[in-house]
Amino acid sequence: MTRTGIVYLVGAGPGRPGLITLDGVRRLREADVVVYDYLANPRLLSHAPAAAERILVGKHGGGETVPQAAINALLIEHARAGRTVVRLKGGDPLVFGRGAEEARALHDADVPFEIVPGVSAAVAVPAYAGIPLTERDSASSFTVCTGYEYPGKSELAVRWDALARRGGTLVLMMTTRQLRNNMAKLIANGMAADMPVAVIHWGTVAAQSTITGTAATIADVADAAGVRPPALAVIGKVVNLRRKLAWFENKPLFGRNIVVTRPRAQSGELVEALEDLGADVLAVPAIEIVDPRSWDPVDRAIEQIETFDWVVFTSVNGVERFLGRLLERGRDVRSLHRARLAAVGPATGAALRSRGLVVDLVPGEYRAEGVAAAMIAGDLRGKSVLLPRASAAREVLPKMLSDGGAVVSEVHVYDTVATDPPERPLLLELVDSGRLDMVTFTSSSTARNFFEMLGTRARRLESTALACIGPVTADTVRGLGYRVAVSADEYTVGGLTAAIVDYFGAIGQRR
Repeated sequence: MTRTGIVYLVGAGPGRPGLITLDGVRRLREADVVVYDYLANPRLLSHAPAAAERILVGKHGGGETVPQAAINALLIEHARAGRTVVRLKGGDPLVFGRGAEEARALHDADVPFEIVPGVSAAVAVPAYAGIPLTERDSASSFTVCTGYEYPGKSELAVRWDALARRGGTLVLMMTTRQLRNNMAKLIANGMAADMPVAVIHWGTVAAQSTITGTAATIADVADAAGVRPPALAVIGKVVNLRRKLAWFENKPLFGRNIVVTRPRAQSGELVEALEDLGADVLAVPAIEIVDPRSWDPVDRAIEQIETFDWVVFTSVNGVERFLGRLLERGRDVRSLHRARLAAVGPATGAALRSRGLVVDLVPGEYRAEGVAAAMIAGDLRGKSVLLPRASAAREVLPKMLSDGGAVVSEVHVYDTVATDPPERPLLLELVDSGRLDMVTFTSSSTARNFFEMLGTRARRLESTALACIGPVTADTVRGLGYRVAVSADEYTVGGLTAAIVDYFGAIGQRR
């Protein structure tokens, strides 16, 4: 039986990745093919399966585009081949997104489709600029219309006379190139020349910039600022509220493009922390966590788990991998009733506690040397220590424990391998454009593999700040020949985040 395909017309939101809906993310995760526009943030493509085909069908600002008829045919072709197709469109697909045309073409071709609404730029972009579209004292209504109409239309749909006298707030989409003409039409039809106007470029992302003026002056202000698409204009008394309500552009990391190199499963905490502070964050996993070459040494350790006095965990991955293997071998946390547990830092300790285990030791210094020193201080002579960790980990911990009198059994519960993430083209674009402000490293392996991934392009990072979670990672980066701008005093995600905020605060809000 032939599989029936379907097309989901999904609104990607105005640019910030978090502003896509949960339903939109769900459809991306199911996609066989993603057909996306320039205004759909390409970071959203990471939600799609790695094997999904990704097709870009448009560029902005007068660049090359794929004709609408060709896009329609592409959607129909893939759906008829039995694929799940996500048509990812900036903003909302039915608000100046030509989604209705695509839906009509799918209907006429008897292709199943569904529409997943998105957050429209018309609403979200002013909000990120601190401009409410309605406000009790300033505006009880708002109107959204296009600032540009195709010259070939037989009848222009925008009634400038009605817009000029309507009152409330007016949002003009796609108005950049016609801004001067549009303001002239509004003034000619009765709008006050001193009506406040804001033009917002690339709203909701790091490149956001907002200029203000009046209906009479805004075109000159925009020309002086070099405003280019994509941008929209907000016209009305509500623009004056921006002086008090601007919030996004006041965040400490606003305007910064930061790359996170952690493995995908562990990157979420750091990504969210930096995004909450206003940064645009691109997760580019430089390593992948995989099974060890052989589980046999781990399995032998599990068979004699009750004989160990200590089990020492040096990472969250170590906790997850070892306890996961323990369950696979028919055992559970009750097997650890005799052993005392040590964790290298608070995140590793939290991973143990989340599994119902009490952590006996978390050192004040969150690295191998700190764990070893704290354990030796409690007398390790003759104690049996199990150390489940990565195969590429430093030798300092088992050596210090052994020198302290312990009998150490080291087993490898995971390996780290270099990866070629689908986000690599986005990374290269940031590097080549000079818009990359910072790269973060949370382990030596992420640093080594990141620079290997970049190859000769890595030398273009001379003006890019490199941030490390602690001194061990920082020493690795320096050993590779690069300057470290940030090394956190507290070797945690929270500590690294705070150090990054301090760094950018010291050099100024924005380059």
